[in-house]
Amino acid sequence: MKVWLITGTSRGFGLAIARRALAGGDAVVATARNPASLETELAEYGTRLLPLPLDVTDEAQAGRVVESAVERFGGIDVLVNNAGRGLFGAVEESSLAEARAVFDTNLFGVLSVARAVLPVFRRQKRGQVIAISSMGGFSSGAGFGVYAASKFALEALHEAMAEELAPFGIRVTLVEPGVFATEFATLGSQRVAEPIADYVTPTYARDAPGDRKPGDPVWAAEEIFALTRRTDAPLRLPLGEDAVARIRAKLARVAADADAAPAVP
Repeated sequence: MKVWLITGTSRGFGLAIARRALAGGDAVVATARNPASLETELAEYGTRLLPLPLDVTDEAQAGRVVESAVERFGGIDVLVNNAGRGLFGAVEESSLAEARAVFDTNLFGVLSVARAVLPVFRRQKRGQVIAISSMGGFSSGAGFGVYAASKFALEALHEAMAEELAPFGIRVTLVEPGVFATEFATLGSQRVAEPIADYVTPTYARDAPGDRKPGDPVWAAEEIFALTRRTDAPLRLPLGEDAVARIRAKLARVAADADAAPAVP
């Protein structure tokens, strides 16, 4: 039995991952700002579920959650840093306060929870860090600049962690989903910046992503669960055809730029 600590489990990916881990016989420390609904959603799993309140930007609270997890289950095997927030709008439209709020959750909140868990992993000489990034963490675009910047930073953090933690037997994976039916944009996790008229053009849409069929979070949770049963977990796991296509397109552009770089005299 593995012990998971998952942030942002009230809905979407977090809830789907928690449910899959529990269904697979594991134990889950399920955290959310308000975890009361989890006791109903996941009641059937009894003592293998430990729902706890957590604002990921509160470093002291993150420490208390980890202490409770270790006290209850004896250790932690998997950390899933899933809690996040978005910001939709051109870079100029995004206020500094809005940008800071995004970074507080998507980067500093992740760092806060990771710093609380990693001492446990190092003592155990094992553990797995799974960070929920985005295809926007690899390739930015109009209308998502600040959000993508926070996820780019998240990816840089975990690239370094993968090298730093490997000697301790700790594995790191960045999950990069495309568009999924997680209600991320409709239930308060995403804000829309105050528009500037010049930017209201077809360059980017402010509404749902057209005719694209969003992915199934249950399928994504299955793939993430499978990561914890692998001995060769990758650094990056793109999820969804749109994510794979966007990542491949950027890799091609970067390769072309590199090929065209001037030769050193």
